[in-house]
Amino acid sequence: MSDTVIRTAILGYGRNGSTMHAGCVEKSPEFTMSAVCDVDSAARDKAKSRFDCSVYEDYREMLADEELDLVVIVTRSDQHCEMVCDCLDAGVNVLVTKPWATNREEAARLVAKSRTSKGHLLPWLPVRWASDYLRLRELLAEEAIGKVFLIRRCCTSFGMRDDWQTETKFGGGYVLNWGPHIVDPAMLLGGAPVATVYGQTRKAINPGDAEDLFMAMITLEDGTLLHTEYSVCVSHLPNWFVQGTRGTIVAHGSKLTIHKHVPHLPEDPTQYAAMRGDEDEVIEEALEGHVYGDVDAVYGDVAAALAGERPFPVSPDDAYGLSVTLDAIKQSQEGDCIVRPDYTPVA
Repeated sequence: MSDTVIRTAILGYGRNGSTMHAGCVEKSPEFTMSAVCDVDSAARDKAKSRFDCSVYEDYREMLADEELDLVVIVTRSDQHCEMVCDCLDAGVNVLVTKPWATNREEAARLVAKSRTSKGHLLPWLPVRWASDYLRLRELLAEEAIGKVFLIRRCCTSFGMRDDWQTETKFGGGYVLNWGPHIVDPAMLLGGAPVATVYGQTRKAINPGDAEDLFMAMITLEDGTLLHTEYSVCVSHLPNWFVQGTRGTIVAHGSKLTIHKHVPHLPEDPTQYAAMRGDEDEVIEEALEGHVYGDVDAVYGDVAAALAGERPFPVSPDDAYGLSVTLDAIKQSQEGDCIVRPDYTPVA
């Protein structure tokens, strides 16, 4: 890697590549935009005008011509695995957007490739930098609502899309697109290995053949339940609903409310109403930062990892475990059954 700045290329200069990722590279002194690759000539023209950098239609040509420290892959999901492997074979570090792979087999290939490559493989899971997740992690660590037994995580919208995300042949569908935002942080907060997965998916309003709605009930080995869902509705549901033995935490957008209560058995067991005591304390907080992750903070950690200052917070093994879980949701839907995922590490 260069001694001064991280020579960066963006592969896929579409909506997220040209805004979120290019914006982080543009304003961060640790990075410089050396090249942009996109099959669309209009996108290449825009990148050339914006950065005065080299532009390419073929990423393999870019890898052969450019001296790069980092390639940021923001293309269709079905293209990620091959592109990551080619970049790693070229000895270049890779930041790959979610989902990094379309299935367990591709994920295993990426883990194996990362172990033999000189380049670092950095999976993009920005929700691990999200303000609501980070605050919930603190509250659960201090047992603010006692022992947690059920974590509900939900994201919703009533918007249609008509792009490659609606087609399974391109790796589309909301299990892969939204699952990293929904399932991954819930499993992290649960804190125990996954025992079983039961999933249901539907195509409610989008065209194409890919699902635009999913629900998954995940049971952890310690008995904790995770209800994870992407739903189609106008009135948005809470993003988090965390239930414990001494209260409940509700997060809705940038507002987080902690409901604390210590339940007591009634002196007269026939008095059912007495079993429902008033809350002891209600604490409201305003969350600061991004509920889907602080992308500037992610890029700061990318720079630190490539400089050898500290490991990147998301490892290929982390992303592999998530791929196994997302695969299990799909397998459960296909077989209408409970799945016991096999998380055996890649050899």
